[in-house]
Formats: sequence, structure tokens, C-alpha cells
Amino acid sequence: MTTARPKGRPPLWGVRHVALFVADLEGAESFWCQVMGYEVEWRPDPDNVYLCSGTDNLALHRAPPNQSFAEAPQRLDHVGLAVPAPGDVDTWADHLAAHGVTVKSPPRSHRDGSRSLYFHAPDGTLVQIIYHRPLSQ
Repeated sequence: MTTARPKGRPPLWGVRHVALFVADLEGAESFWCQVMGYEVEWRPDPDNVYLCSGTDNLALHRAPPNQSFAEAPQRLDHVGLAVPAPGDVDTWADHLAAHGVTVKSPPRSHRDGSRSLYFHAPDGTLVQIIYHRPLSQ
């Protein structure tokens, strides 16, 4: 399904960068690199690291010591990571389990033909692995 771009609007490739505050920067980096397969792209200083999967960029920023993640409502519901095929969601479920990651919502197919699972990264961020045809092609 292709939709026409409104006249005058510049091209947009969608969300390719997410930046997260994390309490344990080293632990978050380890998880995203060792379990999820990201690579360090840039470490500008000891409190920030930028990771890349090849198609997106994930910035991890050490949260200030006085930051409470419970004070205000969180605006971010979850981060979705697209996979190329429905069966890849199940393969990810096995991979996560092999690394001791608890899957919050096991793989399931949705009415629109997509398939997904949810888990929490060590910093508490809810992550979705999703096959969704428009994203996965």
C-alpha cells in the first residue's frame, strides 16, 4: 500500500533514532550489544553511547543521579524493532529465553497479519519485536 505524499512535504523515512535515559549505562550497553546485536557507533564521553543496528540508531544516555523514572508519566509506551518474517518473532523469543530475558507477551499473530512479542530491556524499557508487512519489506 503506497500513499501519496502531500504536496510540498519533504520525504520522511520514519523513526530511525531513539534516545533513552538509563540508570545503568554499562548494563544497558551490554544488553543491547550482546543480546540484541547492536554495535557501538560512537562514544562521545563516559555518559553517552550511540549504538547502530545498520538500519537505526539507539542512543543510551546515563540518567542524572537525581532522576526518578516514577515521578512523571512516561510518554514512551514501547520501542518496536521490525523483523523480516513472521517466524523471526518466534526465533527471537527463543534467543531472548536463551539469554535469560523474560518475554512479557509471547509471540502472537494479530488480525492485520502482523506478529509480535514484548519484553522489558534491563532498564525497564518495553521492547516489541514485530513483523508488520509494511515495515518488514
